[in-house]
Parts: sequence; structure tokens; C-alpha cells
Amino acid sequence: MAKYQKFEDLPVWKEGARLYNRVLDSLEEPNLPLSPGYRNQLDRATLSVSNNIAEGFERVTTNELNAFLAIARGSAGEVRSMMAVVQDRPRLKPHLRRLQEIRSLAESCARQLTAWTTSNDSSPVQGKRHLTGEVKERREAAEKAQNFRLSFLRDLKPAHPLFNSAEARAARGEPEG
Repeated sequence: MAKYQKFEDLPVWKEGARLYNRVLDSLEEPNLPLSPGYRNQLDRATLSVSNNIAEGFERVTTNELNAFLAIARGSAGEVRSMMAVVQDRPRLKPHLRRLQEIRSLAESCARQLTAWTTSNDSSPVQGKRHLTGEVKERREAAEKAQNFRLSFLRDLKPAHPLFNSAEARAARGEPEG
């Protein structure tokens, strides 16, 4: 599993940035017949997607992260709704392809955010997401010790006194008994 050090590296953040830039490109078109209020709301909703991903990523706990991912997903849904509301307007027919692209990007963001949240919810790690160097070192040392022990037990010769122990049999993948 990839470990991201900054939000700018997250695929979903990159998709959110693409979404926002596609909306900006559309809003900069002089002939796009949308009201100022609609334009403003679309601008704010799309920017909210990438901003909430970034803010959640920078938070300390998984619960905080998930809360911001939920807000980002809601904003992506708002963008999709805004595209659906105007899709049948006759004056927007020449811009339909671009509006559909915006909707597709918003859907992609929502799918990725749902997958990330689901992964967080099923993760055995809860609470603080970023461990200190000391905690990481202790975990790595304990894991190395456990791996060494399992390797040692797997490689025991039959004459060794521990060869038939439950722990050695389990290390070799043998059934209990």
C-alpha cells in the first residue's frame, strides 16, 4: 500500500484539482450562459473537494480525516447535482461535453473518497494516523523479532527439544494436535 507524505501526491487530490481547473476553464468561457449565483456556487463547491481532502490529510486522527473526506464527497455530489440540474437547458447544448466531463470528474472523486473512507473504517489502526519515529522503530523491532522467532522455529531440526512444540508446529503451518 502506498504511503503518501503530502496531500499533493494523493491521486484523489490530483483528481479534485483537475475537477476544479476544468470548472475554471468552463467558467472563463465568455458565452457560457450561467447565472452569477450558479457560477459562484459551482466555483466554491468544486474548490471544496480538493481543499477538504487536503485539510483532512493534515489532521491528526482517522476520525478527523474521515469527517473531511465526507465533506469533500458531499461537495463532489453537489457538483454532480449542479451539472444534472442544467443538463437539459437548450442554451447549454454547445457546452454539454464539457459539463459531462465535469460531472465525470466529480463522480471519480466521489468513488475514490468512498473507497478511502471504507478502507479507513476497516483498518485495524484507529486514532492517530502519524506515528512518531520512536513508535515506528519499536514496532519495526518487534516485527523483526517475531519474524526471526518464526524463522528459527520453522527451521528447527527434528532432534531439537522444541521441534514438536505447538509454537514450532504453528510456525511450520502444521495443524494443531
